[in-house]
Amino acid sequence: MTIASLPKTQYAVQLIGPSQLRLNTAKEVVAPGPHQVLAKIEAVGLCFSDLKLLKQFSEHARKSEVVSGLAKEILAEIPSYVPGDKPGVPGHEAVCRIVAVGEKVKHYKVGERCVVQTDYRTVLTAASNAAFGYNFEGGLQEYVILDERVIMDPLSGERFLIPVGEELGASSVALVEPWACVEDSYVTPERNAIKANGRLLVVADAGHEVKGLGRSLSAEGLPAGVTCVCAEASQCEAVRALRAATACAAEIAVLPNEGFDDIVYFGAEKAAIELLNDKLAAHGLMNVVLGGKKIGEPVSVGVGRIHYGMTRWTGTPGEDAAQSYGAIPKDGEARDGDSILVIGAGGPMGQMHVLRDVCAGKRNVTITASDIDEARLKSLFQKAEPLAKANGVRLRMHNPKARALSEKCTYFALMAPLGALLAQCVEESAPGAIINVFAGIPAPTRQDLNLDLYIANRCYMIGTSGSTIRDMRIVLRKIAEGRLDTDASVDAISGMAGAIEGIGAVANRTLAGKIIVYPMLHDLGLIPLERLDERFPSVAAKLKNGQWNRDAEAELLRVGSGSYRA
Repeated sequence: MTIASLPKTQYAVQLIGPSQLRLNTAKEVVAPGPHQVLAKIEAVGLCFSDLKLLKQFSEHARKSEVVSGLAKEILAEIPSYVPGDKPGVPGHEAVCRIVAVGEKVKHYKVGERCVVQTDYRTVLTAASNAAFGYNFEGGLQEYVILDERVIMDPLSGERFLIPVGEELGASSVALVEPWACVEDSYVTPERNAIKANGRLLVVADAGHEVKGLGRSLSAEGLPAGVTCVCAEASQCEAVRALRAATACAAEIAVLPNEGFDDIVYFGAEKAAIELLNDKLAAHGLMNVVLGGKKIGEPVSVGVGRIHYGMTRWTGTPGEDAAQSYGAIPKDGEARDGDSILVIGAGGPMGQMHVLRDVCAGKRNVTITASDIDEARLKSLFQKAEPLAKANGVRLRMHNPKARALSEKCTYFALMAPLGALLAQCVEESAPGAIINVFAGIPAPTRQDLNLDLYIANRCYMIGTSGSTIRDMRIVLRKIAEGRLDTDASVDAISGMAGAIEGIGAVANRTLAGKIIVYPMLHDLGLIPLERLDERFPSVAAKLKNGQWNRDAEAELLRVGSGSYRA
């Protein structure tokens, strides 16, 4: 396709204000500038994260102005850069084909088919990262402009448009992004030592021995600086024995909030732990060394930062700080013998967690899929049960409204953004439990947790946000090897005429799985797969055990010619 042959206008869903979506049937198709790529969107998935943008609009952390990583002069050249209250195009789960490139583009060429990695982690807003589908226009349109200076990772040199072959259907590729977010929560490495060149705070109450700090150091080196708040001189001497630059403070309250990468607290006072909570930096690690004592009451913990700030909490009932660090798992992966509870399993992301865990190749695993919606549980069971049997996994559906779960679990995947549910996970934990806080509990949220039990059971809360190029490559490899079918999570398809209704279905939770939008099908409304035979019987006939697939997709594009733009 040449630039001259491109259409002048296109269909696009635009977000023009808080909770204000419109279908623009005449949005301009812009030719790429010297550093830009024009891509045609083949398919885009709808995501619950789109609702946060829909509600918050210009207040969303990813919709705001870029403050670093790209010069203002470069941003001014990009027509798809739409920060603040500029009308935007949502949709970040996309597969596209490059149809035109500018003369200075070096790493992309016409004809390439690509899955979109959306999270520009070196291009920062004031409170988050820039992203495709947020402050840069997304995939709910037929064509999108992307700038090569944005879609190349400056740290690794990798592309944010990852090439994919022709053997996969568009929906299968589009869904790599949300599946990669799930994957990220399992494979992201966890730190199990005091951060080298980081900021360490050591607090010790009277009567507690400062023990194990030296054995908790990273092999990569000492912290850059240590602050100590110690009740006894001998405790301070134990801190200075690290031979790192050390300063003393009179009390916790005078220390800067979010000022420390590691906090090691030798004590058991609720008030001290709650003060220290605020001193933990993003990606920071809190280590509570109880020294044989108990806190004796719930502690208010900043649980919202587990997901959004990737903060971590560990501890030991004993006296040795190294025991806490040593108990941290190397990542968030499920393990052989785990009893896994997926809370909110019936929704799109919950279904992905269940399907991912069923196919993870772990031995002697039990998965309990918990949801209060019986229809969603039924839908999930139909998808997951054949895979569970094939993989030797014990799978059961559970509605907590009908009955309580009697046994303790060693792995929790939390889909609902509620601090109270996280507290419940701690109460229902077995020794060594991992609590995967996948849901985005609002960042300022604090929740009372039973830290005594959390520490006694060696629990560990993890949380991640978004995905990386690495995660997407893992998912693509799993698809290629036949270990994962991303289409298993599809529940409905749509063209542009049904995209806004589809977003409403996500908001109202009327469909359990993912919705795939094909932008080139202008007049096609939202169609759940279970009703596909009413509109397109030849497409329904291509479903395999009711599941979406490449053959069904190809037939849809063929018979939907009345609403198709080539």
